[in-house]
Amino acid sequence: MHPSKDISRLIEIMAALRTPGTGCPWDLEQDFSTIAPYTIEEAYEVADAIERGDIDDLREELGDLLLQVVFHARMAEEEGAFDFGDVVEAITSKMIRRHPHVFGDEEARAAGMAKGMWNSIKEEEKAERRTRRLARGEPAEDHGAGFLDSVPVNLPALTRALKLQERAARVGFDWKEAEPVLDKIEEEIGELRQAIADGDLKASRDEYGDVLFALVNFGRHVGINAEQALNGTNAKFRRRFHFVEAELNAQSRPLDKASLEEMEELWQQAKATKSG
Repeated sequence: MHPSKDISRLIEIMAALRTPGTGCPWDLEQDFSTIAPYTIEEAYEVADAIERGDIDDLREELGDLLLQVVFHARMAEEEGAFDFGDVVEAITSKMIRRHPHVFGDEEARAAGMAKGMWNSIKEEEKAERRTRRLARGEPAEDHGAGFLDSVPVNLPALTRALKLQERAARVGFDWKEAEPVLDKIEEEIGELRQAIADGDLKASRDEYGDVLFALVNFGRHVGINAEQALNGTNAKFRRRFHFVEAELNAQSRPLDKASLEEMEELWQQAKATKSG
């Protein structure tokens, strides 16, 4: 079997890997739940390649992510649920449906993208899915019956906090401006201090979570994505620490032999550099 730019070749490869008797033992052992963590990991690696500006890595990581889609679709096909073609049809239908100002009739295109149209169309799609589930004798909702239950539980915590807040804001459960959120952050920090002073680990954990949740909310109000901001800080911390390590290396001194004061001095030098 040879490589190809045709998606059908990738589908054939996955089918071969999943063929009992002649396929790959590891691939044959997998199911949706065991593959799901790899799917999430590959999505992060795509984001990492973008963050680093590595276009070659991006090509490779997009291929790895595409493989995850093909893998899940193959397993679904084996169960008689759907196949890769159904996945493609579903997303093309969704994109056409959600862009009537681009793909609709002349009147829809002339009207343009009306405010709130995207959310309105998504709600219609959810209603259709509920109807299909009920017709199959399944629960009406995938994640529960509550208004916030459509927010996936497996999202990174900061991202899930943002999604929960955005969804609650749709029905008016939100601050009108950013300033009161800062007051809320200070209130939560005060409660965290008290929990720590009381030596209550459970309460400290809860209050710490409240501080993080409030910080995400403040970022949302001022247009800062918490996940992206923290990723930026992580990269900055790594860059500065690497500077400290490199400077100590140049002196033939291991990190664990330097004092905190020495490392702090080098840290300040790192901050003063152009890339710091």
